[in-house]
Order: sequence, then C-alpha cells, then structure tokens
Amino acid sequence: MPEPAASVSLLEACWRNLVLGIVQGLTEFLPISSTAHLKVVPVLLGWGDPGVSVTATIQLGSIAAVIAYFRSDLVQVLKGISRALRHGQWREPEARLGIAMVVGTAPILIFGLLIKLFWSEGYEASPLRSIPFIAVISIAMALLMALAERLGPRVKKLADVSGRDGLIVGFAQALALIPGVSRSGSTLTASLFDGWQRADAARFSFLLGVPAISLAGLVELNQAFLVSAEAGPLPLLTGIISAAVVSWLAIDWLLKFLQRHSTWIFVAYRLMFGAALLAWWSLDISN
Repeated sequence: MPEPAASVSLLEACWRNLVLGIVQGLTEFLPISSTAHLKVVPVLLGWGDPGVSVTATIQLGSIAAVIAYFRSDLVQVLKGISRALRHGQWREPEARLGIAMVVGTAPILIFGLLIKLFWSEGYEASPLRSIPFIAVISIAMALLMALAERLGPRVKKLADVSGRDGLIVGFAQALALIPGVSRSGSTLTASLFDGWQRADAARFSFLLGVPAISLAGLVELNQAFLVSAEAGPLPLLTGIISAAVVSWLAIDWLLKFLQRHSTWIFVAYRLMFGAALLAWWSLDISN
C-alpha cells in the first residue's frame, strides 16, 4: 500500500483529482499510456505518485464513457451471444465479437490476478514504475507502432473479427500491465500488425477495454477510498466524472481522426515524451 499523501484540504484534493481525471481521459484511449502520464504528471506538479489504487479507480470514468459511447454495439453483442446460445448462431458477427472480447480479456485478467495475489506491494514500488523505465518503454512502443504502421496491410474490419484476433490483441493488452506500454497503444499496434484497418482496430481496442478496465477499477475501489479517506469520497468522484467527460471526447476524436490519418503523430509524441522523461531524470539525478 502506498504511503498516504500529505494532508491537503478538500478543495485541493478535488482539484488534484480533477486534473488526474482530465489526464486519464485524454490518455486512456489515445495510444500514449495513461499509466505513464498519471505517474509523471502528479510528480511534475509536486503531488507525488497517487498510487495504483487511485488511478485504477479514476479509470472507471473512462469505462462509463466507453460504455455510453458504444452502448448500441454492446447491446448488439449481448443479443448476438444470446441468439448464439439459443440457436447456435456462433458465426454471426455480433457473436464472434462477443467471443473475441471474452477471449481477449482472459490474458490481462490472469496476469493481473497473479500480480494482485503474489506481487501487489512489490509491483507498487518496483522499478517498472520508475521514470527511466517508463521512458524507455514509451520509446520502444513508439518504434513498434511505427513498424506496425509501415508493415500492416490494413484490410480487416470489425465485422471480420474472430476468437483468434481476440487472443492476439488480448495478449497485447496484457502488456499494458507494464507502465508506459499503453493499453490502447499495444492493442492498436497488435491489430495493425494483424492487418486491421486503423479505425476498426481502435474500435475493437475500446470495446476490449470495457471488461479489463472495469475489473481493475472495481478491484481497487475499496483501497482507493481507504487512501483518500481523510478527504472523503468527493475527490475520487470528481476524478471519475472528469475522466468520463474527457474520455468521451477523446474516443470520438480518435475514431474520426483514424478514419483519415495514420498513427504517426502518436509515434512522434511517444518518442518525444520518452526522450523528455530521460532528460528530466538525468538532470534530476545529477543535481
């Protein structure tokens, strides 16, 4: 469990969580790593690391946004699964999408559970969450995304999804347990390598994130309230609501952007972000 933050007023706690919610909303669905930014931004502002439990709980706002945005898609998936169970229509696109979502959630669920059971406290303070490690991972993921952008044939659409696709993208999603990888970035990169069109790859990434991020947020909810007990529930609710609003806007923008543009802007950003973090860390340790 992380050390409690220094005592702050209710207004200050709400302000901090408002900022964290905005950062979460902007970075959860853009392929630039919400975990990295939620680690780095508070440190730059002098607030310290908010901890895994608080950031995971604020992610519930992003889940509320993606469920609201894709509510018709999710309803169709549930209907497709229901029809398949009743009539054996497992080859229908909605049923196949549901299967892909279930299969794709399994890897991150298994690895996340193993971390929670056997490495919870060690993970919180591990070198994986250090600034230089996050910087290096950000640069490495930028290079992988660049390679996927160059080599991916971009022929698959969401209607073509299969359980195999879910498994491939699901293992990529599990890599997001490493800070700096980016759940959206890893799934989008894997999808591009696997031949998906950009906008459809992003759409599947968003849908695949619903169960994974929901479970992570719910598991950490109680711990987050314990960490924030002094200020009460209002700061966390402020963060969740701001994350929901900004996430909705980010989802809508990214889907429209990827219909007409490539991912090179995110490659460039991640390279600059990683380089800036390494420079900052180098200056910090030299002082």
